[in-house]
Amino acid sequence: MSDYGHCTDDSRMTNTPAAYAALVARDLKHIWHPCTQMHDHDITGKGAVPMVPIVRGEGAWLIGADGRRYLDGISSWWTNLFGHANPRIAAALADQARTLEHVIFGGFTHPPAIELAEELVRITPAGLERVFFADNGSAAIEVALKMSFHYWLNQGHGEKTRFIALTGSYHGETLGALSVSDVALYRKTYAPLLLTPILAPSPDAYEGEPGESPAQVATRRLGELRSLLERHAHETSAVIVEPLVQCAGGMRMYHPSYLSGLRKLCDEFNVHFIADEIAVGFGRTGTLFACEQADVAPDFMCLSKGLTGGTLPLSAVLTTNHVYEAFYAEYSAGKAFLHSHSYTGNPLACRAALETLAIFRDEPVLERNRTLAAHLAKRLAPLRDHSHVAEVRQTGLIAAIELVQNKATREPFPAAERRGLRVYLHGLEHGVVLRPLGNIVYFMPPYVVSEAEIDLLVDVAVAGIERAVVG
Repeated sequence: MSDYGHCTDDSRMTNTPAAYAALVARDLKHIWHPCTQMHDHDITGKGAVPMVPIVRGEGAWLIGADGRRYLDGISSWWTNLFGHANPRIAAALADQARTLEHVIFGGFTHPPAIELAEELVRITPAGLERVFFADNGSAAIEVALKMSFHYWLNQGHGEKTRFIALTGSYHGETLGALSVSDVALYRKTYAPLLLTPILAPSPDAYEGEPGESPAQVATRRLGELRSLLERHAHETSAVIVEPLVQCAGGMRMYHPSYLSGLRKLCDEFNVHFIADEIAVGFGRTGTLFACEQADVAPDFMCLSKGLTGGTLPLSAVLTTNHVYEAFYAEYSAGKAFLHSHSYTGNPLACRAALETLAIFRDEPVLERNRTLAAHLAKRLAPLRDHSHVAEVRQTGLIAAIELVQNKATREPFPAAERRGLRVYLHGLEHGVVLRPLGNIVYFMPPYVVSEAEIDLLVDVAVAGIERAVVG
């Protein structure tokens, strides 16, 4: 048994080491994995990073083909809310699969999509009355960008072709979504293919001046955004932000007052406000949607990831009747929004989303999340004094630890040293899935995690950090 107590063989698993190895070999023979240098998984077994075949999920745990159990500390890329193989969602999917698995969404509709649209309108900020379905987060961003530009075109303002995004932002990896992202790791290679955004300085509290509060950072950055809008509003369709937490950019966090100020600036300068709540929506920040903490409604809200509880790909873009009406005209006017995906409004995905939202209605999810978040904060607090930790930051059930070479100067470890990878490998050895962003170790567990499991996550991470910063 591991020192951490949970990395044990599952007696129900019968696969042998040879069978486990065979799965790895079959995978590496044909599959090209996302966000991965495949050389790390060298098929000869000499790679730096193991490939881990998973055959089953159970609550907050993943079970490997060899019976080893792994606590899913990152909700399987931030998607899983209520545990793997959740029985309620699984039952809803089985029922729907026996009824209607898919139908073209052009000219046809079905009850799960209708009910889901109604429920999303009910729970999102007031004024968001129209729902456009797509099938993943990047697609939702593409829809919002195109819809914003097309709105202005239909209104006679075809000159509004640009977008303002925050430094350090990440909105996806399709070309449009990548165009409004500012993480060099993803963007640099494809820069010749991309639109050029106007970058506004992020309100990231970590970048504040000495003695400056998060609210003061937000105020200063709003002043800089105002200056940008004074120069560029005439050519700008929208400002796009990840509310409260810039996730893939390093779990950068900022004060809610930036969102309320942003809403006022967008109104003043006649540009749209796009809220990318793909990662932060559905209770992750402590409220159902992050925008609630600033009491604002965007012109477009993009949702995905947790929308189906992590079971099936689905996304939605919510917008206002005012935007919708700019496209509503006789066919001959040529104002229709001609954007589609084959699996738009997929009944199975919509049914999974409906059951996910039903769990929010039926159970005290947000209250439980706040209790879990408080426990996580308590456990992480001692790390603030660690000699290689520049900051421990948290918003709801998202927490991050900034590892640095020099605490006083905040000088980072060289990226080439891959210190975060050491934490990841340590986690796997001890039955925990941690997937740091560079040198930032973060936690984003499923909502069904227990306090004891949070203790395990933190204990393994702390030991992994000690291993990572040595030498």
